[in-house]
Amino acid sequence: MIGVYDSGFGGLDVLRHLRAALPKRDFVYLGDSGRAPYGGRDAHTILDFAEQAVERLFEEGCRTIVVACNTVSCVALRHLQQRYCGPDSDRRILGVTIPGAEIATQQSTGHIGIIATHRTVASGTYAAEIAKLGEHRVTQLATPLLTPIVEEGWEATDIALKAVDRYLERLPDIDTLLLGCTHYPLLLPAIQVRLPRGVTVIDPAPYVAGRMVAWLERHPAFDAPNPAGRGTLRVLCTGDPDAFARHGTRFLGTPMPPVQHVSEVDGRLAHRDPADAPSGQVVR
Repeated sequence: MIGVYDSGFGGLDVLRHLRAALPKRDFVYLGDSGRAPYGGRDAHTILDFAEQAVERLFEEGCRTIVVACNTVSCVALRHLQQRYCGPDSDRRILGVTIPGAEIATQQSTGHIGIIATHRTVASGTYAAEIAKLGEHRVTQLATPLLTPIVEEGWEATDIALKAVDRYLERLPDIDTLLLGCTHYPLLLPAIQVRLPRGVTVIDPAPYVAGRMVAWLERHPAFDAPNPAGRGTLRVLCTGDPDAFARHGTRFLGTPMPPVQHVSEVDGRLAHRDPADAPSGQVVR
């Protein structure tokens, strides 16, 4: 069973490509929508949230986890791998930054632009990975308004066009644009309207899926497919399950299965019925 973890809805785009590439695999998706967005949070808070999320997925039976969130991949992936995936461990945690960097360098003729959250840009991870792969000019731009626009479902509005226009005017001479946040593929029509002809736009999700297929071929002992070939999907979220199911369909491209609610209890994510949540003044 493969786990996919994201700060909210955006990782469902990665999940969509993973399921298309691995139709017989069983997946569990965890969207931390109740605590999103991550992009403006400090690094230690991101580490705490990421630990809770991957531990929940391990408890759900996942042996391999894909961290779909660019912010977590840029800030916390190495920490998670060192904490949970020692040389003798039967667990693995993979990220999205290396596939994104690889395809960007393959497509670019010299100048790569990256739009992402503040924390992803501040980490410098994409720039460092691209520098390992060749001599490319890299310009990173934090675009914090774009994620809330997508979360609101406004990606096809004038608000989205105006925000994209204001941001991309700061990247005037790029030949390749890497979408460094899983929410941004839904803004692709607005982005393509703004970009000059000839600029290549890269959504890392399909390349992440391709790398996952290749990784499983090299490591066949990990997460062997269900003999019945069911291709099941379970979805967990920390926010409102009904809202998550409603918005998530836009990212997944198909109707969502019933969404289960998890919330933080004593430092870990546990299954909870949203109806049991206290209201009004609360004393513990």
